[in-house]
Amino acid sequence: MCLQLHAPYRLKRYRFFEIGQDHYYYDDFQTESKIRSLATLSYLPTNCTLLEMIRSSNGKFKCAIAVSGVTLELLEQYSPEVIDSFKDLAETGCVEFVAEPYSHSLASLMDENEWEGQLKEHAAKIEQLFGVKPTTLCNSELIYSDEIGEKAYQLGYRTMMIPGAKNVLGWKSPNYLYNHISHSKLKLLVRNPKLSDDLSFRFNDHTWENYPLNAEKFIEWIKNIPAEEPIVNLWMGYETFGMRQQAYTGIFEFLKALPYYAMEQEMGFILPKEAGKKLASADMLTAPTPISWSGETKNTTAWVGNDLQQEALQKLYAVAERVRLCSDKSLQHDWTILQSADHFRYMSHTDAFDTNYDSPYEAFMNYMNILADFLQRVDEQYPTTIDNEELNELLKTINNQEKEIERLEKELKATRARKEKKEKK
Repeated sequence: MCLQLHAPYRLKRYRFFEIGQDHYYYDDFQTESKIRSLATLSYLPTNCTLLEMIRSSNGKFKCAIAVSGVTLELLEQYSPEVIDSFKDLAETGCVEFVAEPYSHSLASLMDENEWEGQLKEHAAKIEQLFGVKPTTLCNSELIYSDEIGEKAYQLGYRTMMIPGAKNVLGWKSPNYLYNHISHSKLKLLVRNPKLSDDLSFRFNDHTWENYPLNAEKFIEWIKNIPAEEPIVNLWMGYETFGMRQQAYTGIFEFLKALPYYAMEQEMGFILPKEAGKKLASADMLTAPTPISWSGETKNTTAWVGNDLQQEALQKLYAVAERVRLCSDKSLQHDWTILQSADHFRYMSHTDAFDTNYDSPYEAFMNYMNILADFLQRVDEQYPTTIDNEELNELLKTINNQEKEIERLEKELKATRARKEKKEKK
């Protein structure tokens, strides 16, 4: 079971005449209100329930959590008690914190270097707060392709969670461990879309043929899966518990009962990193084009499917190299926040989940006004008059300096070790 938690900074209404005048883009009141509501109704009761499940099962219940870096920032600011509850979960050893892009961004589709940087930043944040280093990767919205998997492997990840897309699986079942088409050591855990969506979206649907759903029935469904299929991967958003499925529906009682009925049927729970090591890969999977968990077709149209979204993304990532060159912390933080996938989903004509705009066009215009001001600030740091060749030379110099510093630090460490050894003798 993997739960993904992401809540973005909310952008304020930003008018055209404010461009160049106002460099603060956020609606703090709306952001705080949303975070406190999520914390009270979902995050805290869910974490409390998970901790109770771990303790009552003597550590046999296990789960994974993917929480974005920007969400951790907001929780530290507005609901630090949620951070404390995550620390309690981390101390049990039964929860695996998995890696994802720091801002829950679409960088894996747009800019390879940015994606790598955000994964490293996120891993550092997780280690700082919870004392563990992520080894499993769960990309934003489970976005995956062969190319993304290739990069993940190069970055050292050996387990990755991916969507259960029909065009990728074909006749294959999601209930096996698979591997990347070119790298057999990169294990792929495939989301079971039906069972995950039964909990996320249909649990309290009175028109659903299987309503009401209880833990005993759910475990019975899993029991009826052919015995040779060794693993069922459930992936859903945290807001499933307490927000989409509110407490009165019995969702938390359902969750608490899962380990009991599972163990009664001799089923266990396993962490993603454990599954990658313990289970044998059944076959390889190939995804030539990007897939996600969303929609019937499991593609990325919810975020990049129309002209509005594509224009906003192209203009944003066109300055990626220039932003990475600058040392302005405020500018870099804004850059991170403006990459959150939510801003682009609000521009969707068909799937603008949790939007606070009246239309996709309003979301687009507001974002583009903010982006225009942001781009002006970037231009002041590294003007567009600097051609690409000159910019590349600057990047090369900086990269060489970083490598030289790294080399000297290793040399210094080795010298100190030799000195200590000599002193001991």
